[in-house]
Amino acid sequence: MAKEPADGTAGDTAGTTGLPASLEMAWGLRERPGKGPRPTLTLTRIVDAAVALAAGEGMDAVSMVRVAKELGVSTMSLYRYVTAKEELYILMADAGVGLPPAPSGEHGLGWRELLSQWAYAQRAVLMANTWILRIPITAAPVSPNQLAWMERGLAALAGTGLSEGEKLSAIILIGGLVRNEATMAADMMDAMMKSGVSPDVAMAQYLRTLRLMTGPDTHPAVTRLLDSDAFAGADGPDFQFTFGLGRVLDGLADLISSRSRPTP
Repeated sequence: MAKEPADGTAGDTAGTTGLPASLEMAWGLRERPGKGPRPTLTLTRIVDAAVALAAGEGMDAVSMVRVAKELGVSTMSLYRYVTAKEELYILMADAGVGLPPAPSGEHGLGWRELLSQWAYAQRAVLMANTWILRIPITAAPVSPNQLAWMERGLAALAGTGLSEGEKLSAIILIGGLVRNEATMAADMMDAMMKSGVSPDVAMAQYLRTLRLMTGPDTHPAVTRLLDSDAFAGADGPDFQFTFGLGRVLDGLADLISSRSRPTP
């Protein structure tokens, strides 16, 4: 999140950016609301308190009333900074994802390596902050850190010959893969935690059920899967994500290659 200005009054930027005042403050375009002595409550403190609640108790615990209680202030005082819970969600997600890490070994890396690092970095952030996955996506990204991730993804495809629209579609496709895989993993982990069953026991129960309900006559393909070592994790814990990402990148590679081939 952008650093809040040290002093001053609210800037008259509404109507030029189209953003709510809270997001303008996050960008450093609008200063704190009101005049007089600088208050102890800040937008950063509000967002940090909301993030701490989400990380500790889940998104269901986050409300304007609860955040105000955690900060020891009135609920109405929060509305001087954030006018709606939906705005708070956007700011929380922005704080949670942070800035994208710099590419490792950036010099000499091709688009495929850069996009792979970008995807794995997103996945790591979401798996470490699964509460972000519970925030509904209601609009295109407009917050500082989210746009920094967007910039990094688009920049990875510079020089590929893809149109700007194709670059955007590519990072949306990869971002969707990342979010879907992270959401499934988080959902399964939440279910196991609620049931009190360990991952190993849950998998054993699932396989037992599959074997009882299927057979080579009715489900030959499922039977072959069960007889293989796929469920044993022989390919590694990240195989499904690595496989899916690789196939998406293969498709992009074919498209990029077609751009450089002469037209018949």
